[in-house]
Amino acid sequence: QLQLVESGGGLVQPGGSLRLSCTASGFALDYYAIGWFRQAPGKEREGVSCMEGTDGSTLYADSVKGRFTISMDTAKNTVYLQMNSLKPEDTGLYYCAAYFTVQAMCVMPASVYDYWGQGTQVTVSS
Repeated sequence: QLQLVESGGGLVQPGGSLRLSCTASGFALDYYAIGWFRQAPGKEREGVSCMEGTDGSTLYADSVKGRFTISMDTAKNTVYLQMNSLKPEDTGLYYCAAYFTVQAMCVMPASVYDYWGQGTQVTVSS
């Protein structure tokens, strides 16, 4: 059974940092693209970042470039999202998701992703 589990969310002050984790079970991340998405109350889900498991290529939304970094530890079958210089507008429920691919640049439309985690809440507030 393919499963994704997120962790690492919490409450942080503006300017602070958090690291989210997404651990996969039932499949190896090497052959998948992994994306991070977020959804704030009353807003649509938006893509934050993605990584292609085979070649490690990455993509970031303009709103997080230079502040967020996506990475993968294949030994732990886990993808991370390091979030620095957090802003109140980064608040939301963060999801990781995956779709099967081989050596193709990852994309961020949510409709492409087949497997989703349950989400972890990130709140940026003073």
